[in-house]
Amino acid sequence: MIMTLAKTSLAAFAASLALASFALPAQADEFDVKMLNKGEKGVMVFEPDFVRAQPGDTINFIAANPGHNAETMKGMLPEGAEAFKSKTSKDFSVTLDKEGVYGVRCTPHFAMGMVALIVVGDPSSNLEEAKAVKTPGMAKKKFSALFDQAAEHDVAAK
Repeated sequence: MIMTLAKTSLAAFAASLALASFALPAQADEFDVKMLNKGEKGVMVFEPDFVRAQPGDTINFIAANPGHNAETMKGMLPEGAEAFKSKTSKDFSVTLDKEGVYGVRCTPHFAMGMVALIVVGDPSSNLEEAKAVKTPGMAKKKFSALFDQAAEHDVAAK
C-alpha cells in the first residue's frame, strides 16, 4: 500500500513538473554586435553584420571602437516596428518584437558600407520593400550579400 502510494505520488509529481515546463515562457536570446573600425570583413563594420533573431530577442550594439552608432534605415523596418538611433560611441540595446527585416547603418560610416541586417522571425513581411531601398555604393554591395543571406534563411525555414 505504501509502495503504491509512493509510486502514485511520484508519477503525479513528474506529470505536474512536465506540465509546468510547458507553461514557462520561452527565454529570449541576446545578440552582441560590435561596432568596429576593423573586423573580419574589412574596415568600418558591424560584427556580425547579419543576425537571425526571434521576436522578443535583444540586440546589444557594442561600441568596441569610438565614432560609431547604430540606426535603423527608413524603408528597412517592419510595419509597426519602432525606429531606433543610438548615440555615437555608446553601447546601445534594443529588443525587437516585430517580425521582418531591419536594415541598420552607422550614420557616420554609411557611405563606407557600415551596414547590418537583422532578420526577426519571418523576413517575408518586408524583405522585398527593404531590397528596394536605394543605398550608396559600398552599402549597396554589402546589403545585396546580406539580403541573399536573409533569403537563404527564409527558404530554409519553409
